[in-house]
Amino acid sequence: MNREERHPLPAAMRERVLEELKKLEQERDVSVLYACESGSRAWGFASPDSDYDVRFVYVHQPDWYLRVEEPRDVLERPLTDELDLSGWELRKTLRLLRKSNPTLLEWLDSPLVYRSETEATDGLRQLAQAFYSPAAARAHYLSMARKNFRGYLQGDEVRYKKYLYVLRPLLAVRWIDLGLGMPPMVFETLMEATLKDAAERAEVEELLVLKRQAVEAEYGPARPALHRLIEAELQRAETLGAPRGGCHGTERLDRFLREQVRKYAR
Repeated sequence: MNREERHPLPAAMRERVLEELKKLEQERDVSVLYACESGSRAWGFASPDSDYDVRFVYVHQPDWYLRVEEPRDVLERPLTDELDLSGWELRKTLRLLRKSNPTLLEWLDSPLVYRSETEATDGLRQLAQAFYSPAAARAHYLSMARKNFRGYLQGDEVRYKKYLYVLRPLLAVRWIDLGLGMPPMVFETLMEATLKDAAERAEVEELLVLKRQAVEAEYGPARPALHRLIEAELQRAETLGAPRGGCHGTERLDRFLREQVRKYAR
């Protein structure tokens, strides 16, 4: 079973997203290079009422780049409570990639891809590997786990999905500490490589079943075993550092930007 089969999309929603992307291209005179699903559907633990979070990378026509003032470099189209589209312009994307932005790296690893210009997408993924910084990724995920744990899991009743919003970044930190490279977006892939204790694994798998069956806003009693796992992993992670990595020059990024702008010039 491939990655997309493990995270299916309704055919009608896929067609709707493709149509909305086409409209956006026409209205804004841009070219979408890559569009994917982000969030719980791509992570692999969507609830029955989870929305669709479409994220994309786009490029403008050459004249857009020849301005004294830099125009806005984000396109957002919230369509309904169920579906929203949001994208980053290519120059912004490359600046974030240079910083090894984990959100962008997750987009490029999404199992649910709506649109992909092969050459551009392959180039972005190669650049992501070249500029990947374990230290930047680790700091991001550890901060996310700490913030979500303190903000959402301190009561007797908690939302099931918030456990996963803490566990996913914590296991990403463990993945980095094990020297496995860039953390994957798919939660089960992350869990298979990092969660070896049978009891802990069973507890998380039970949580996944609950999350996939419950509505997004559903609360339930706090789960002590998960709290123990989280607290122990936070303590472990906060005592360690991570090696730095990736290159930091801009020439390769500049060249890629120029190539893509020229390619999509009309």
